[in-house]
Amino acid sequence: MADFYLLVLGLLVFISSLISVRLGLSVSIIEILFGVIAGNLGIIHSETWMLFIASFGGILLTFLSGTEIDVNLMRKKLKETVLIGFLSFLIPFVLIFLVVHFLIGWNLVASLLAGTALSETSIAVVYSTLLQQDLFKYDIGKILMGATFVTNICTAIALSILFTKPNLYIFVFYVVSILLLIFAFKYSYKFLVNSKILKDKILEIEIKYIFLLLFILMFFAAWGGGQAILPVFILGMLLSNTLNENSNGQKAKERIKTVAFAVITPVFFIIGGTKVSIPLVIGGLGIFILIFAFRQLAKFVGVYFVTKRYLNSDTGYITLMMSTGLTFGLIATLFGLNTGLLNNYSYSILTGVLVLSAVLPTIIAQKWFVPRHLEDLN
Repeated sequence: MADFYLLVLGLLVFISSLISVRLGLSVSIIEILFGVIAGNLGIIHSETWMLFIASFGGILLTFLSGTEIDVNLMRKKLKETVLIGFLSFLIPFVLIFLVVHFLIGWNLVASLLAGTALSETSIAVVYSTLLQQDLFKYDIGKILMGATFVTNICTAIALSILFTKPNLYIFVFYVVSILLLIFAFKYSYKFLVNSKILKDKILEIEIKYIFLLLFILMFFAAWGGGQAILPVFILGMLLSNTLNENSNGQKAKERIKTVAFAVITPVFFIIGGTKVSIPLVIGGLGIFILIFAFRQLAKFVGVYFVTKRYLNSDTGYITLMMSTGLTFGLIATLFGLNTGLLNNYSYSILTGVLVLSAVLPTIIAQKWFVPRHLEDLN
């Protein structure tokens, strides 16, 4: 059956790309929807190797999104970026916790975890959509990525403070992360830019070097019971100049993106979709709709008005993209399921909300709130 699942996975990845080109929608959205359908029809099940590739896909997308951060622009737009990102986290976190705990009746820990998981903005969806629409060349794409970074920093901090138990292993993870980031910032150019021996070789040492750094962070994060997303994103930021402002670095980055989007990240999106149990969602449809509606309302309140005041352009598009969820939310809900903080029912409800929040706002944004830069090209 493993070979059959591999065949199905390959077909879904290929067909998703064809449909994406045909409909003009982000391929990640098509992959998520196919994952939901395939998972509930039972034609694909998550093998161990799929789960690993999916988890690495989320990490790789996080790294690549970090490389798109324009540090100079963030300095210029620091207030706007931080405000949008922080309110995009805070208002959903508080409102979802109140709704789930006091209105629906979940216990305190499950409610806090629900608020944490649904407060995030999906790095994976935002990055892949902006990349496919070629918006990183404009300020809107860079500001959106920066605000997404702020939101997810807040989510990561909340998850760590509320649910990570201090121990020696998590301390080791923090120390290793800091040392690795310092090393990467100082010496990565030797592997990515200046090495005449290594560059443009079929061995692809540059890609293997980046993957090794990511594997190290993933290993120590899992060992310590932490999350690698934050240091991975910072790693991408630290290497952004090396990978964006030098021709050899740009070539290395393009090859990494080719590997990522051709093979690795589709597995992340498809496997994410398979985690939604449609029967459980239908069984709790009222609660599902209630949580989804309050989450999207909270995101709207947290993002729209501050965006309208400080940017006053493409407000609807920014609000919709900041209201997407998936990447860190899936990590948080899976953590809750594995540790017994969430049962299968609450896990499926929250995961379903995340998947719908990844799909619906992105479709609306791409169809009816096209940024003016793309309209000018038509």
